[in-house]
Amino acid sequence: MTYIQHFAQNSGDYLQYRPDYPEALFQFLADLCGEHQLAWDCATGNGQAALPLAKYFKQVIASDINQQPLNVALQNENIAYYCWPAEQTELQPRSVDLITVAQALHWFDLPSFYEEVRRVAKPKAIIAAWCYSLGSVSPEVDRVIHSLYHDILGDTFWPKERRYIDKEYKTIAFPFKKKVTSTFHAEKNFQLASLIGYLRTWSAVKEYQQRLNQDPIQLIFNDLEQAWGKSEKVYTMQWPLHLLVGRI
Repeated sequence: MTYIQHFAQNSGDYLQYRPDYPEALFQFLADLCGEHQLAWDCATGNGQAALPLAKYFKQVIASDINQQPLNVALQNENIAYYCWPAEQTELQPRSVDLITVAQALHWFDLPSFYEEVRRVAKPKAIIAAWCYSLGSVSPEVDRVIHSLYHDILGDTFWPKERRYIDKEYKTIAFPFKKKVTSTFHAEKNFQLASLIGYLRTWSAVKEYQQRLNQDPIQLIFNDLEQAWGKSEKVYTMQWPLHLLVGRI
């Protein structure tokens, strides 16, 4: 199984446990576009970026290489979902005003994807790609999560593509003139059980389970429970967004 196939497992968990992106991000991107006819949300997953885009564009086409997350994707009358690879779509040439890629650019065959971007983009269209690195809850909880991320999973179970996120997308190929962007972050409220649900969406956790037939969360559970306190206590986890924006 490839790492990308991990995202087809328990697809609803991504919708339930992954953070939503701030409305201000989509307002910012829409303001950069000269026209608002069509946005393409590539590697949409459950449509967490497609749904807010639908407020600003007449039509949103949202695509993903895996059908499973599309089966439970967020619906809206002006969103159409398609199971396409990022590098080869059925979009019309020179038809798209905004192309977005949320937490997925590092998985693509980048030269082929950028060729497809240039094919489908209108003149002066905008492309925006973003990722989020490790989130923060509290110093005590963060230490436990960092131990899982670095010490237990590390390079053994994280794919090499994850390094682009660790480097905040500063080292990933982006052959467009970069625009100065605002600062954004995502956040989500968690109880202990829902935080564990989020951690289990990590591709490296799934890889660990597959290879070793063990749950790495169990290795940190006692420490995490102690750091959290009462399991029903609610904390807000906050992730910094690392945003690349360019005009095509």
